[in-house]
Amino acid sequence: MSRPRRLSRLLSRPRPKLVSLRTTFAVSFAAVTAAVTVLVGVLSYSAAARLVRVDQESVFDEVVQDLRDEVRGHRMAPEDFSSAAPGHDIVRPARTDVQVLGADGSVVDSGSPGLPVVAADRTAAAAPAAGRMAVHKDVDVGSDVYRIATVSLGGGRGAVQVAQEFSDTEDLLRALQQRTLILMIAVVTAAGLFGWWLARRITHRLVILTTAAEDVARTRRLGVQVPVTGHDEVGRLGRAFDRMLGRLAQSEEDQRRLVQDAGHELRTPLTSLRTNISLLRRIDELPPDTRDELVADLTQEARELTDLVNELVDLAAGQSDAEPPRRLDLADVAEEVAGLARRRTGRQVLLRASGETTVHGRPGMLQRAVSNLVENATKFDRDGRAPVEIAVTGPARPGVVRVEVCDRGPGIAEADLTRVFDRFYRAADARSLPGSGLGLSIVREVALAHGGAPFAFRRAGGGTVIGFTAGGSLPDRTHDDGHPREYRD
Repeated sequence: MSRPRRLSRLLSRPRPKLVSLRTTFAVSFAAVTAAVTVLVGVLSYSAAARLVRVDQESVFDEVVQDLRDEVRGHRMAPEDFSSAAPGHDIVRPARTDVQVLGADGSVVDSGSPGLPVVAADRTAAAAPAAGRMAVHKDVDVGSDVYRIATVSLGGGRGAVQVAQEFSDTEDLLRALQQRTLILMIAVVTAAGLFGWWLARRITHRLVILTTAAEDVARTRRLGVQVPVTGHDEVGRLGRAFDRMLGRLAQSEEDQRRLVQDAGHELRTPLTSLRTNISLLRRIDELPPDTRDELVADLTQEARELTDLVNELVDLAAGQSDAEPPRRLDLADVAEEVAGLARRRTGRQVLLRASGETTVHGRPGMLQRAVSNLVENATKFDRDGRAPVEIAVTGPARPGVVRVEVCDRGPGIAEADLTRVFDRFYRAADARSLPGSGLGLSIVREVALAHGGAPFAFRRAGGGTVIGFTAGGSLPDRTHDDGHPREYRD
């Protein structure tokens, strides 16, 4: 199954309905903000309430302690604390009430409002020692809550009640609590809205990328431009996806063109085979010379069809990356090809190597490319007047190795130099020779796969030089239509 079809099936595979990333991000952002806001609000309110209560209690404790110190240091009577007495000297802070009790616990000078008197207060009023104290917490006086301390004057002379209102403080704290709660709700709401806006801004490019992927799955068109920008992870993903679609589209186009070209080229030998096979039904009626010619023709057509299929397989295999690359010496590869050509053709094949000829590549592909160049040279130089020369030179540029195969054949016309690497292209004077026109196309594919480029030019004194470079990035030597330019030193 082809890569584009696998991609289409993968993208079009039904998936369970999920919550969008934008919603997940917004809800998560709001949840984290809510948790932090609630935690900070609760801690802030608790700290503020504790400080207010402690401050109020410390003020009350200071007033009571000052009163105890005063009655212990001076012999004082209830009249000394009366609000009508011109010289009374008790500090009365805000929200503080004072009430004076007589020796029997009766109210001598009522507070505002009046404070309740219980048995413990009467006991304190009759106490012989000055400064004895009875404390009452959370006493309801009307609609307010007070804390009351009753301090004895000593000698059974009575007592002074000091009360501090705490209900106002609690009302203040409740108002603070309500405002804190309102503020937290406002912060959480604002965080949710901001999180939604931020999630939309962040996931916008992901939505574009998803839409592009869904379009590819729906239309099966790989030539879709992915408009994703930025230099973060999303930008990198978009550019990688765009490059992947480009390579898949190119691969699909190459496969389509290969099938079309192969179908066109296979049509001729198949038609000839069909015609000759139809003649086999009348082979008994044919003269012996015609029979021999028919069998020879069938053999030749079958051989050419086999060679064409093999080259198509090699071309398709050359486009794959199944063969792992490794460090190898192109001079050694060329020596193996030269030895094989000598044994097959009986021709003299010379090898010249100079410089560092080691590259990082796939051995099988490079050997096939060099072998195709040598076979091309021996095929066109049919008279064999001069040896075929292989030159491996490196590095012409850093890391770039150059392979040339030179012959003394009839050469290539100037108009054909730019097209000899096209698939199935054969020059006019070469169409009578056996071959499919795929050999040099394979050379081009191998060169491009190894960071190089093919080249071809007429040789001084007659003949042709055809080769390729490998192992580096070369300037673009192709026309806009993809045809290789003539490469000349």
